[in-house]
Amino acid sequence: MTVSQPDSTSEPAIPPVEVRIAATAVQISVVRAVAADLAMREDFDLDAIADLKLAVDEVCSTLVRLAAPGVVLSCEFRPGAGEITVRAGVLSASETLPRKDSFGWQVLTTLADSVQASVESAQDGFHLVRIELAKRSNSVVGG
Repeated sequence: MTVSQPDSTSEPAIPPVEVRIAATAVQISVVRAVAADLAMREDFDLDAIADLKLAVDEVCSTLVRLAAPGVVLSCEFRPGAGEITVRAGVLSASETLPRKDSFGWQVLTTLADSVQASVESAQDGFHLVRIELAKRSNSVVGG
């Protein structure tokens, strides 16, 4: 039997971080703080940290507006390789996607490197509305 040893030259994978809060505007600052902390740990520059915080704020605000009363907003952060992916979701009574012609959506797509929204049927007549974004660090490698 051969036991493989981990490659000492590769960086350990950073596990995802999930934040679950009441889907209310009052709680969004907690998610923004987590986003900023993770971006700092990934060596994002100050502009990229600010962009990520604003993008996460817009995602959460959009989802809170679509949320059914009393549900939880879940935000999963996946940091690594100079990028942070954020996947946020909330249960909604409606199967409506976020409006892509709104000012908030335009701001979001400007701040993030990629943005996607989806909706799928969930249990008890609810719909799971998700927004996923990716933000890369502005750091220049080798420069």
